[in-house]
Amino acid sequence: MKVAVSGASGLIGRALTGALRARGDRPIALGRRSGDLAWDPNDGPPPSAALEGADAFVHLAGEPVAERGWSESRKRRVRDSRVLGTRHAVEGLRAAANRPPTFLCASAVGYYGDRGDESLDEHSPPGDDFLARVCVEWEAEARRAAELGVRVVNLRSGIVLARDGGALPLMARPFRFFVGGPLASGRHWMPWIHLSDEVGLILHALDGQAVRGPINLVAPSPVRNRVFAHTLGRVLGRPALFPVPRPVLRLVLGERVDVLLASQRVGPAAAQAGGYRFRFPELEAALGDLFDG
Repeated sequence: MKVAVSGASGLIGRALTGALRARGDRPIALGRRSGDLAWDPNDGPPPSAALEGADAFVHLAGEPVAERGWSESRKRRVRDSRVLGTRHAVEGLRAAANRPPTFLCASAVGYYGDRGDESLDEHSPPGDDFLARVCVEWEAEARRAAELGVRVVNLRSGIVLARDGGALPLMARPFRFFVGGPLASGRHWMPWIHLSDEVGLILHALDGQAVRGPINLVAPSPVRNRVFAHTLGRVLGRPALFPVPRPVLRLVLGERVDVLLASQRVGPAAAQAGGYRFRFPELEAALGDLFDG
């Protein structure tokens, strides 16, 4: 299977292309500065050589959300890299004479916004904050590929837990210095997923012709932040005694704190209905694998 993968140099892209190669597929890595073919999604459609004759296109590229502060220009780059980048990806599909029949496009559980204790699945309506609005536009652009007869899947990722990248090393750092703890009240729900299940669900969506539309890439056991903190501390052999007050977080992070503290009790209804079996359905086993495996 020939699979074009944008954002192939990122955490998920690297793991996905490795998994594709391991099972005998041929990933075509697309990246701004590295990969098999160069492509900046902001500049226009991907090179035709990437899509012609491919079996699928997995579009993961997008400006990082949490790495820097949110000025208005920064928020515009976050939005445009997803919305305009996906528009350009679909234009590439439209131009291909022998286009891929499957298009998997990244999205995020940010689609749901801050929803308190409400249980959420793929049928739940979107939120109305900045990231939720971006996700709504993002997914709408991806769905335009269905007009071409292409199967479209929106990959709504939760917090991807990995040993060497993403949020987990940053979350673990205070615990290593014995100052870790919950964020603010610690009551908000965290929809997490182990990197191996993130990749496993993408492969599941890639192979499963019945998988269409949104699919939540989250483990079946979301936890409150305080439970996450105490579980992380237990795995690391450290206490979780020092909560970080919300005003301190806002002082350091600005508007991004609203994303960090958003409560999203999201479940993987579509994945479970499709028969996907999680390698790491429980948090303690997932963290134990990442820190001890």
